[in-house]
Amino acid sequence: MDIDLRNRFLEGMSRAATFVAVATTDGEAGGRYGVTISSLTSVSADGDHPSLLACIHHLSPAAAAILKNRAFCANLLQEDRQHLSDLFAGRAGAGEHAERFERTPWTPGTLGQPVLAGATASFECRVATAVLWETHHIIVGKVVSVELSDNPAALLYGQRAYRRAVHLPGDE
Repeated sequence: MDIDLRNRFLEGMSRAATFVAVATTDGEAGGRYGVTISSLTSVSADGDHPSLLACIHHLSPAAAAILKNRAFCANLLQEDRQHLSDLFAGRAGAGEHAERFERTPWTPGTLGQPVLAGATASFECRVATAVLWETHHIIVGKVVSVELSDNPAALLYGQRAYRRAVHLPGDE
């Protein structure tokens, strides 16, 4: 691979702010895991269910667990929940994956997937399809339930730091 191209790609992508989410899963087949992700997007609100897409590194134990459990919850974090992002990213001395869930409140959702307290929105999904593309699993989930908090402000990540959205003058 061209190292200069890779570095320029990383720098270019760092300039795009994106919301921060924690993908969680629980089940007998794969166990309980969670991982912080920044690659999550809506696919469609139409069809038999709304759908979304998450990309998770192939070496992440959470990716393997999601594929085995065939379900996950995409928890969009509130803007003041950087500590949850750090916790599920393995920073902040998180230890084993099970310990992460002991350090933050959560409840099982409709499918039994962990819905994190401190999420502005949580989308519980069944895995519809997945493909391994080089280093990441691209997972498409069919949304079966959505929980919304009273706080709509989402945590963002851009320019290699946590951010929050601000109102721009003239944007009514």
